Amino acid sequence: MMKILEFISRVLVGSLFIVSGLIKANDPMGFSYKLEEYFSTDVLNLPFLEPLALYLAVFICVVEIVLGVAVLVGSKSKLVSWSLLSMIVFFTFLTFYSAYFDKVTDCGCFGDALKFTPWQSFTKDLILFFFISVIFIRQKHIQRNLKRGDLVYFSFSLLFIILFSLGVISWTFPIVFSLITFVVIYLIKNYVKLDQNDWILAGAATVISTVFSVYCVMNLPIRDFRPYAVEKNIEDGIKGCDELGLPCPKFGYIYTLRNTDGSEKEMTDNEYLTSGIWEDSSWEIVETSNPITIQEGYEPPVHDFNLIDDETGDDITYSVLSYDRVLLVVSYDLDKTDESNQQALNDIAALAEKAGVPMYGLTASNYEAVNDFRHKNQNMFPFLTADGTMLKTIIRSNPGLVYLEKGTVKGKWHSDDLPVYADIF
Repeated sequence: MMKILEFISRVLVGSLFIVSGLIKANDPMGFSYKLEEYFSTDVLNLPFLEPLALYLAVFICVVEIVLGVAVLVGSKSKLVSWSLLSMIVFFTFLTFYSAYFDKVTDCGCFGDALKFTPWQSFTKDLILFFFISVIFIRQKHIQRNLKRGDLVYFSFSLLFIILFSLGVISWTFPIVFSLITFVVIYLIKNYVKLDQNDWILAGAATVISTVFSVYCVMNLPIRDFRPYAVEKNIEDGIKGCDELGLPCPKFGYIYTLRNTDGSEKEMTDNEYLTSGIWEDSSWEIVETSNPITIQEGYEPPVHDFNLIDDETGDDITYSVLSYDRVLLVVSYDLDKTDESNQQALNDIAALAEKAGVPMYGLTASNYEAVNDFRHKNQNMFPFLTADGTMLKTIIRSNPGLVYLEKGTVKGKWHSDDLPVYADIF
């Protein structure tokens, strides 16, 4: 019985770690933004780690993939089991802390591909904790696979990854990535007769996952799960439940009431009104919670997409979305913007102006910073102010270039991979 449970645990944990690491490695910039949330002063209060967020994001992605492969192979079982247990204990604490104190609304465990509420994240970690505990308890019995064992574990793992990739996240790349990785690991493990073979396996998995992660940092994610992906219409994403005729979410509050005798109790705002307790002068509200969800409903995927012209104070969001063609230079923070490509953007702007194609810069920086930046870089296109988090969501590059046709995203380019004007349209 324990052998069967061990087998299931190794396949499940190994496969999930590979897929989870791969999804985050596809968008390491997005994962680094999530880490910055955790490091902020109002969550873990570790602001000194914020500058290291991107490096830590890549490191965590690589470690997850390498540990996933190692647990399938049965390599270095003591080191691997301790590493898995340490990670799941830490992340279980983190998700509980986020859920209980309502600090981070999504753990980022599967990037933008799969969203979890804080309590769902905590529950998921508790389930993983059980299976990892099995691996930890059985570590002395886990031996390095023979050839047949590799084929069995890799086959079942690949089956799980196929089901997860096609049935849950609708992305085939994890299947291809895992298949290539398994073939490379199998060949090295069974046909490279060298001492320290286990470390060569770990090195191979590290190289494969690091190259992929770094590629996605230097370019854009190869699969965009956000509502600003190419061929997505932003205006459609803004529409609310009323416009679409869908059920709307309902929100409420938890009141903490205190009696004159010192006793306290909690109730929802609806219970407070219907119970009539508000008429009893012996009770008073001493604390009101943040809004809580009373009833689930449709929430638009595009949030806070508001473009403000600082010179006039006008909201020109829908004017921009109505253009037949428009170019947007997204720079969420001008102090952190890569200025090496500003001349290339100016060249595109000059040709766009001749062709009658509007071009705007979008930033969350203040008016003075915009003026200084435009003067320094001789930008001839105007800038609009927008929410910084929204701009980070649009494109994982600072700056990045986005091309819209009547509000539909038709192209996105990283600052290190800017096109010439003729290749945009």
